[in-house]
Amino acid sequence: RRLPSPRVSQKPRRREEGSTAPKLVAAVAPPLGSLAAANMGRMHSRGKGISGSALPYKRTPASWLKISSQDVEDNICKFAKKGLTPSQIGVILRDSHGIAQVKSVTGSKILRILKAHGLAPEIPEDLYHLIKKAVAIRKHLERNRKDKDSKFRLILVESRIHRLARYYKRTKKLPPVWKYESTTASTLVA
Repeated sequence: RRLPSPRVSQKPRRREEGSTAPKLVAAVAPPLGSLAAANMGRMHSRGKGISGSALPYKRTPASWLKISSQDVEDNICKFAKKGLTPSQIGVILRDSHGIAQVKSVTGSKILRILKAHGLAPEIPEDLYHLIKKAVAIRKHLERNRKDKDSKFRLILVESRIHRLARYYKRTKKLPPVWKYESTTASTLVA
């Protein structure tokens, strides 16, 4: 389907002296950040959704919040020792403790706090979940060898894993010798 081109009005005509004709103004296409221009597609699907989380407007902690930043850090460390991921910790703090944004209370994000205390996960969370998904698809394919769609989806998931791994090696969040191998992947997410 072709998208309509942005509307451009006629060239402004030269006003004759003494003319009362209104001056024409050129129409401008909507800015790139607006909803009308949000056509960026997903990597491996047809969706073009624009849904996303909305951050709180105020960057300062709520006036009714009586918890100190040290207590928040202690809670984060306690949840991390239980084996929760940074995003799960954030959800618990938001829903149970009324902390909308940890950064507004403590001044640093959850993952930075975990790194400072030596509790950060070895593999970044998004990469971990992609590996977990690939392991689950492989397990399914062992039982259902003729499932062509799952085989195709596994290729897509593994290409995302390789792409993310390349990014994390470049940003030094993963060691340069780290490599995803399907045979040893189940030990990474065990």
